[in-house]
Amino acid sequence: MDKFRMIFQFLQSNQESFMNGICGIMALASAQLYSAFDFNCPCLPRYNLAYGLGVLLVPPLILFLLGFVLNNNVSMLAEEWRRPRGRRGKDAAVLRYMFCSMAQRAMIAPAVWVSVTLLDGKCITCAFCTSLPVGALGNASHPGLSQGEVKRVLARIPCKEIYDGQELVANEVAVRYLRCISQALGWCFMLLMTTLAFLVRSLRPCFTQAAFLKSRYWSHYIDIERKLFDETCTEHARSFAKVCIQQFFQGMSTDMEAAHCHLPKKNPTDDGEASEKLLGITDQGTMNTALKSWHRCKPPLHLHPGGPPHGNGWAGEGQPPLRPPPEPPARRKEMAAYYSRV
Repeated sequence: MDKFRMIFQFLQSNQESFMNGICGIMALASAQLYSAFDFNCPCLPRYNLAYGLGVLLVPPLILFLLGFVLNNNVSMLAEEWRRPRGRRGKDAAVLRYMFCSMAQRAMIAPAVWVSVTLLDGKCITCAFCTSLPVGALGNASHPGLSQGEVKRVLARIPCKEIYDGQELVANEVAVRYLRCISQALGWCFMLLMTTLAFLVRSLRPCFTQAAFLKSRYWSHYIDIERKLFDETCTEHARSFAKVCIQQFFQGMSTDMEAAHCHLPKKNPTDDGEASEKLLGITDQGTMNTALKSWHRCKPPLHLHPGGPPHGNGWAGEGQPPLRPPPEPPARRKEMAAYYSRV
């Protein structure tokens, strides 16, 4: 149990490793899902194409959307995109970098599904069996069959047990032909995806190194800032609840003392520590205003280590700036002289 806890803590601390692990699990799950899927071609001219292409394309779309749903950065991207500009600008390059990173991870599982499906060949065989070149593979001049009847016979090629067109084209020949085309498309798709991944991961930083580093840095900053803000809010809520409960029990103890009950005195050290963590925000209205200010007017990314702290823009809007207090007058130096009459 301790090992699982350590692994979970490591994945929480390393967001990139966690998302890569999720993508790997989804890729394996997509392959296992296809192997467990019971493919049943309808073997009808009007439905074979829809069924084959549906199995080939609809599950990858679902897996692609699921990859976005399982990514914790989707809400952060939407929040950064929709927030008011305030005192902090929004960089479109950073938003594009975040979206592209999520899209790259979300495309792994759909790519695995499409690759496995094409290499297996059942979907292409079912979808395009009615477009088989009968003249090249069989007897195109079979007497007594119209064009519609030929398509009806060819639509039964995936269903070997009910296929009755051996005189038109052999079932084994048709299946081998379509499966060969499907596997060729599968290997071409894998080569294309591998090449694109190589270009994106390797060549993009070489041409736009400065922009890439800037987008990556501020993307990490937004993620870390959100985590620290959530941790600070959690700590503040814990301290707020602690002080509120302590005040409740202090009121109860006051009532009991009024009823001539002697209670032991408590140490005020805990109250002081909890009050310090509240950072001066001690009521619900002020906390709501602070949270609204964080959303509408985040502090600018310009630090002043040696200067006094500045406001966040939500308190005292429209009021003239406060003047510094006047300096006290310099003290006069007084000297006393003593004269002797001797």
